[in-house]
Amino acid sequence: MLTINNNHWLEGVKHVPSPFYDQRPDGQDISLLVVHNISLPPGQFGGPYIEQLFTGQLNPTEHPYFEVISGFRVSAHCLIRRNGGIIQFVPFDCRAWHAGVSRFAERDKCNDFSIGIELEGTDTLPYTQAQYDTLTGLSRVIMAHYPHINSSRITGHEFIAPGRKTDPGLAFDWRLFKTALLNVC
Repeated sequence: MLTINNNHWLEGVKHVPSPFYDQRPDGQDISLLVVHNISLPPGQFGGPYIEQLFTGQLNPTEHPYFEVISGFRVSAHCLIRRNGGIIQFVPFDCRAWHAGVSRFAERDKCNDFSIGIELEGTDTLPYTQAQYDTLTGLSRVIMAHYPHINSSRITGHEFIAPGRKTDPGLAFDWRLFKTALLNVC
């Protein structure tokens, strides 16, 4: 069972600390969960490249696309791999750099008050059941620990940065996820 410790890290998952984070303007104001997707190289799964991107260690010579993104300073709080495994990069009480220019409920700068969860995937390829199961469990733990987040305050990157971002995309089954999230076993 997932738990969040006093240092705002998940217990029992892989930790790969990212340098790409800072303090929130108001550390008590954690009130949004944002779902993203990422695959590196685009459309390919597995490998070390997402971890390398989020830690500033991506080698630009390993793939032509990496030449474009290797200097990006980005992170998310967690990544959920295709097999459902979780990697945490930033403690939840800190501001990860995942949303960029964004707006939710008439409020700008979503990084200030959100937790970012990346799914290893693309906008168009189906996500795995293991990812939905892990995302559901992780979301429940986050909602229990940060009571300002509820099911109506979970959204996709595409909805907080419309026209700029498209993830998690049409392949993400919001109905499946929200139904599972609200069903208590």
